[in-house]
Amino acid sequence: MTQTRKQPPDPGVVSRLDTAEAVLDEIGCRSEPDSLYLCTINEIIRAAKVLDLPRRLRLILAQPKNELTMHFPVPMDDGTYRLYTGIRVQHNNVLGPYKGGIRFHRTVSIDHIRALAALMTVKCALVRLPFGGAKGGVIVDPTTLSEDEVMRLTRRFTSALGSNIGPDYDIPAPDVGTNCQIMAWMADTYANLNEPDRRLGGQGVVTGKPLVFGGSHGREKATGQGVVYVLEQLLPQLGLDVHSLTFSVLGFGNVGSWTAKLLCQHGAKCKAVLDHTGAVRRDTGIDAKALAKHVAKHGGVAGFAGADAVTPDDVYTCPVDVFIPAALEQMITPELARRMDCRVVAEAANTPVTPAAEQHLLEKGIQVLPAILCNAGGVTVSYFEWKQNRQAETWGPRLVDRRLKAHMVAAAHRVKDIAKQHSCDLRTAAYCAALDHIAEVYRIRGIFP
Repeated sequence: MTQTRKQPPDPGVVSRLDTAEAVLDEIGCRSEPDSLYLCTINEIIRAAKVLDLPRRLRLILAQPKNELTMHFPVPMDDGTYRLYTGIRVQHNNVLGPYKGGIRFHRTVSIDHIRALAALMTVKCALVRLPFGGAKGGVIVDPTTLSEDEVMRLTRRFTSALGSNIGPDYDIPAPDVGTNCQIMAWMADTYANLNEPDRRLGGQGVVTGKPLVFGGSHGREKATGQGVVYVLEQLLPQLGLDVHSLTFSVLGFGNVGSWTAKLLCQHGAKCKAVLDHTGAVRRDTGIDAKALAKHVAKHGGVAGFAGADAVTPDDVYTCPVDVFIPAALEQMITPELARRMDCRVVAEAANTPVTPAAEQHLLEKGIQVLPAILCNAGGVTVSYFEWKQNRQAETWGPRLVDRRLKAHMVAAAHRVKDIAKQHSCDLRTAAYCAALDHIAEVYRIRGIFP
């Protein structure tokens, strides 16, 4: 039998793999030109080019391994039923079990969940956690539901996920619209599904739980604390001191408020804050603790007596050292980027700056500290919680902070070193540091079978 010898690849065909569109087209995955997922894969492909990584790795990372969509009914307080849609995307698990948040929000979509799952893969790799990336959510506005309705929604979604989550396979966590109470309901539901391994591993199936139910010290402030640790490492090379800088915040939920409070404790000055309810500004400094209490009571920054009510534009144009977007994805557009008056943008949210906006910022000489580095503190302390659950231990707050700082400092230095080595921006350097680790694990493990 005559064998046909394979022809060497055409150089022109290979070069087309240098774009995310070409990679997605090759694997039959369609994505809109302005989609968050395409933007995320573009970053991965760009970093893979810098490192000259194998073509197979670009193809593997361009598409999630698993995508789950569930439709399930939930009884309402008035006796009626509503049908909800839940999504869980498991992007890659070469480094370990899938890990990623669950969000309850009306804007949940498969495109966004795919992108956030891919970001979790590279984020965990950057911080050297033994996790892969996942993300999930339910299309719902939880503020329109009663507490009992949210509980029933959570339990129904968890049961629909079934064996697709587990402490050795996929470990959810809180995200936008979810909290420690919702994680407790998820863990309790999982533990009561009448299988022995689930009863024994119930606590470890999710992280971000209340402290009394297997949660970890430091989890609530973890993402904000990680942002501060990164700023401490990267700002000095930009001529800034975390103890005397000025900053503004976009979004004042868990991440934004903790980042502001911790920075103010260091001596920094918060000058302006913008959220979905309004904008406040005080050039002599806003009391971040007082503002956080106001938001907890009133649901937003609007009406805060310790600062002047201003327009959103007054926040973007406020001259500060660091601007911290800590809300949703792709909120900083090119139009806003042109008006911003800062020296550094620290992405506390997931990809809050669009690629086009980042180009404007870089042209203005504004450094962008990437999300996969800045906000990695949350998943790092989630890892600590998972580890404590598996080992039946409880770590004190100082131990958690010390170990979190060690992870964040090491990751920041990896990014600095690669940026210098390849003469690239910090975002590309962060992706390179992550992909270098993933590529090495694939080299050692190989591809089954």
